[in-house]
Amino acid sequence: MVMSAPVEQPSPPASKSHRRRWIAVLAAVVVVVAGVLTAVLLRSGPGEREASPGSPPGTTESTPAPVVPVPSSPPAPPPSSSRSLPVPGFGFPPLWPFTGTADALAWQQSYRSGGHQPWHLDAGSTAQSFTQGYLGYQNVDLVTETTVHGREAWVGVGYRNPSGTPSTAGVIHLAKLGSGTDAPWEVVGTRDTLLTLTQPRYGAMVASPVTVGGRVTGVDENLVTQIRESRLGLVGQAPGVPAGGQNTPWSVRVSFRAPVGSVLTIAVATGGHVTDVERFAVTAVVAG
Repeated sequence: MVMSAPVEQPSPPASKSHRRRWIAVLAAVVVVVAGVLTAVLLRSGPGEREASPGSPPGTTESTPAPVVPVPSSPPAPPPSSSRSLPVPGFGFPPLWPFTGTADALAWQQSYRSGGHQPWHLDAGSTAQSFTQGYLGYQNVDLVTETTVHGREAWVGVGYRNPSGTPSTAGVIHLAKLGSGTDAPWEVVGTRDTLLTLTQPRYGAMVASPVTVGGRVTGVDENLVTQIRESRLGLVGQAPGVPAGGQNTPWSVRVSFRAPVGSVLTIAVATGGHVTDVERFAVTAVVAG
């Protein structure tokens, strides 16, 4: 008896109800996605832009505010000073030997090219030349001390008393005038002790006649006052006035003739006990 192999029956096709379920699921997904896109579009307004690729997450790129220029304030006025400064930037009225920076520069050029007048670079030599050659105090022929601080110097000048000991008659104040390592020394005044010259004030503008005064300590002094201009020389002088005591005031009226704006040297000296000039003091003023 021959037995036949069983025949495999094909799977029945999916039912229509099963396909409908899948279609419903897909439709629901489409609706959800559409709703999310709509919400995103509605929240984006014209005032916002997408963040640039370099911006941190969650931030948006904004337009920087325009920079409004702030007007600069006018420069503050320079501080007031009781001194007249004929040479801007120098800080002192120039007494001698130069009248200003242009004059000093002319000497620098001649010194660099030919080595002329090297004594301008030595504070002691300049102080001695001022005392003997300009003021005419011939017996004050000795440098007794020198102190230099940067661009300023104080040089004591004097004489030897009968015992041979150096005695200081005055301390000359000098300052470097101009620029460069070869800027020359300029006399600008004195540092005073026993004999002072405080009137008129340092750097003041004065007219003729001018009252000159200060204080003196000494016995039987005879104060001689002179006024000089570096180019004209002696422009005013008063005869000696007796003075003496302990820190005693003294004063004298002196007439002079000098161009307006010129720097003047007022010098007062006393002596006669040991030598002609034993003490002196100097101040600087401007003819007005």
